Amino acid sequence: MASSDVTDAPRRRLHLRDIGRDPRILLMLALGFSSGLPLLLVLGTFSTRLAYSNVDIKAIGLFSYLALPYTLKFLWAPIIDRFDVPGLSRVLGRRRGWMIATQAAVAVALALMASADPGTSLALLGLGAFLVAICAATQDVVIDGWRIDAAGTDLQGVMAATSNLGYRLALMSAGAGALFIASAYGWSVAYLSMAALMGVGMVAALLAPAYDRAITAPVPAAPADVSTKAWTFRSAVLEPLTELHTRLGASLWAILILVAFYRMPDFISGVMASPLYKTVGFTLVDIGFVSKLYGIWVGIAGAFVGGWAMTRYGLFPTLVVGAFLGAASNLAFSWLSFGGPEVWRLTAAISIDNFCGSFAGMALIAYMSSLTAPGFAATQYALFSSLYALPGKLVAGTSGFIVAAYGYPVFFALTAAVGIPVVVLCLFVGRAGERRAAAAETVAADPVRPEAAAGDEIGGNHPRGLGLASTGNNPAGTAQTGRPRPAHG
Repeated sequence: MASSDVTDAPRRRLHLRDIGRDPRILLMLALGFSSGLPLLLVLGTFSTRLAYSNVDIKAIGLFSYLALPYTLKFLWAPIIDRFDVPGLSRVLGRRRGWMIATQAAVAVALALMASADPGTSLALLGLGAFLVAICAATQDVVIDGWRIDAAGTDLQGVMAATSNLGYRLALMSAGAGALFIASAYGWSVAYLSMAALMGVGMVAALLAPAYDRAITAPVPAAPADVSTKAWTFRSAVLEPLTELHTRLGASLWAILILVAFYRMPDFISGVMASPLYKTVGFTLVDIGFVSKLYGIWVGIAGAFVGGWAMTRYGLFPTLVVGAFLGAASNLAFSWLSFGGPEVWRLTAAISIDNFCGSFAGMALIAYMSSLTAPGFAATQYALFSSLYALPGKLVAGTSGFIVAAYGYPVFFALTAAVGIPVVVLCLFVGRAGERRAAAAETVAADPVRPEAAAGDEIGGNHPRGLGLASTGNNPAGTAQTGRPRPAHG
C-alpha cells in the first residue's frame, strides 16, 4: 500500500472501537517501545553503572558525549529516506529493512556493552555505548517515518500517543527494570536482558506493512538556470532559515540563545545525578523505584500541568515560570547531597526535579512550535529542537570536572544559576510566538485589509499561546519528532 493511499484517503471520524481493530496502533506501541529502550542504557542507567563500578567522576561526565547522535541524527536522516539497506530492503521494503537493521545492530551493541567490564575494558564499553546511540538514533528516524507513512491525518494523533506510551514503558524497563536485574544478577545480565527486549521491535517490524514499497519521491522541477540539487537545497534548507531571519529580524539571535539555554541546567545536571545517588549511599533498588519508576509518572504529571497552564494562562507566563522552575529545581539535588540515604529525601528531590523539568520541557516545545511558519515548520522546528539540546550536552561533558573541583552542592547550585539569564531572556523575547499568533488572528478576522494581508507573512499557527493540542497531531506534547524527557538520573 503506497503512502498516497493513506494520506489521500478521505478523512473519517475515529471511533474508540477502531483502536482495538486497527493493527497499526498495536504495532506502533511495540515500535515506540523499541525506540525508547536504548535511550537510558546510554544515559541515566549507563551513568549509574559507571558510578557503581567506581569509574572516575570526570570520566562519567565525558561519557555523556557518547549520546550526541541523538541530537545530531538530522544530519543523516535524508540518507534513510533515499537509500536502501542492501538485501534487506529488497525483501522487506526500505523502512522495514532499516528498522530490522538498526534494531539488530542495537541488540548486538548492547551485548557488547554487557560483555565489557568497566574496570578492565572501559574503552570497549564506551565503543558499545556509542554504537547503541548512533543505531538507536537512526532507528528513531525510521520509526517516525513509518508512522507518518502508515496513517492518515485522522489517525496520526492516536499513533503518536501510542508511540509515546510505548516509549515510556521502555524507559521504565531500561531504567527501573535494568537496575532491578543488575542488583540481583549483575550488569551483564541486565544489559543482555535489554538486548533481548529489542526483539519486541523486530517482531513488530516484520509484521508491519511495507507502506513505502510503492513510494516514488517526486523531484521538483528546477529552474532553467539552476541545478536541481542546488534548487532543492535552497528550498529545503536556505529558504526556511531566511524566512525565520526575515520575519523575526534581530530578535532571532536572542530567541536562539533563549532556546539554547532554556534546558541547559537540566542537561548539565542530569549526568551527575547517578553519581550523587551513589555518593549519598542509595542502593540500585532505591534508585530504580524512585527515580526510574515513580519519577516517570511525576514527569507525566508535570507535562500535563504545563499543558493546562498554557491553555489557562497562555504561553508567555508558562514559559517564564518554566524557565524559573526548570533551573531552580536543581537546588533539590544540592539539598539531597547534604544528608544520608533516606528514601523520602530521594523521593522529594526526584518529585521536584521531574515535575518542574517536564513542566519546563512542555513550555519550550510549545514556544519552539509557535515560532515556526506554515510551509517551513519541519525544517524550522528541527533547527530549534537540535539547538535546544546540543549546547547543554556539549557542556555536560565537563560536569565531572566541576564536581571534582567544587563538590556536588556547588555544582547543582551553579546549574540552577544558569536559569537567571534565561528568565531575563524570556521576559524580552518570550512573547514572540504570541505576537505571531495575534497577527494571524488579525488576518483571519479581516483578510481584505492591506495591513492584515501584510501580516500574513508573520502569521502564527498557534493562536493565543499553545496547549496540549497545539503541537499538531501529537497529543503527547512531543512536537514533530520530539521525545519525552526521561526521568532524571
